Amino acid sequence: QVQVVESGGGLVQAGGSLRLSCAASGSGFSINYMRWYRRAPGNDRELVATIPRFGGTYLADSVKGRFAISRDNAKNTVYLQMNSLKPEDTGVYFCNVDITTPTSARNYWGQGTQVTVSS
Repeated sequence: QVQVVESGGGLVQAGGSLRLSCAASGSGFSINYMRWYRRAPGNDRELVATIPRFGGTYLADSVKGRFAISRDNAKNTVYLQMNSLKPEDTGVYFCNVDITTPTSARNYWGQGTQVTVSS
């Protein structure tokens, strides 16, 4: 059974930093794309960053120059380093991963972690 769990959210002042982590647990699978989404209060969920197993990353224009996505394939973990945080970065951040086993391919979501940036 695969589980995807985020951690690292919290309350921070504007200009501060947070690092989110998301780990996929279980066995017998491989992970291709790993993504971070966020949902701000009153808004739809938006894609923040993506990273494939190998290759380049994608960052939304709203976070370029401030956020960075990385992963540790040995640990099945993806990170989102968030610097120069702004109040508009407030929201619930969700991890999303594409997991493949010998018999299936599925997309998994984590439960979300709250990020609150105070002005």
